[in-house]
Amino acid sequence: MSKQTILGRVTQLAKANINALLDQAEDPQKMLDQLIRDYTNNISEAEQAVATTIGNLRMLEADHKEDVEAAAEWGGKALAASRKADELRAAGSVADADRFDNLAKVALGRQLQSEKEARTAEPTIAAQTEVVDKLKSGLDSMRNKLTELTAKRDELVARAKTAQAQNTMMDAVKNIDVMDPTGDIARFEDKVRREEARALGKQELAASSLDAQFEALDDLGRSSEIEARLAALKSRAA
Repeated sequence: MSKQTILGRVTQLAKANINALLDQAEDPQKMLDQLIRDYTNNISEAEQAVATTIGNLRMLEADHKEDVEAAAEWGGKALAASRKADELRAAGSVADADRFDNLAKVALGRQLQSEKEARTAEPTIAAQTEVVDKLKSGLDSMRNKLTELTAKRDELVARAKTAQAQNTMMDAVKNIDVMDPTGDIARFEDKVRREEARALGKQELAASSLDAQFEALDDLGRSSEIEARLAALKSRAA
């Protein structure tokens, strides 16, 4: 997988609009579960690919460092050989001086080669560093997106459970309304009231009959008194 392909996938996944995806889903929870699985797998694959890209960059940086150090080392050797040649030439050893000058030239050639290789690698290292930074940023975005997906899923599951509980409660209330026991209670209460009314009626009827008897007794007493007074009148007249 090339670094451009990796970068493209990471960027596309990091920019995914979760809400838009959910709006298009027939079953949001199943879609979120699938997205979480896909994201987890993609993050794992991207991490491996990015790790490889970073490893390649570190190798380029190490090679560049070696070239820079080699250029400095060959420069030091060239300087040492040149100074030795100057000393020998001053001492009259021309042949040996020429030999050390030639060694200095060889060292300078190696220095130039190392410097060239270092310069050639620098644009590649710069470009690769930019890609790695973007990949790291994309991976961070993907991880944040995965956290967002997981939170969305947990929220959706909680809301679904709440809605299910509310529906269950409403169904229970509806069944209570259909099979309302208060109607039976009202009918029983009405029956009790009728019985109470009958009892009151019997009591009132009994009281009425008793009053009539007492009234008859009072009439009988009055008649007896009248008869007694009449007899007294007659006896007084005789």
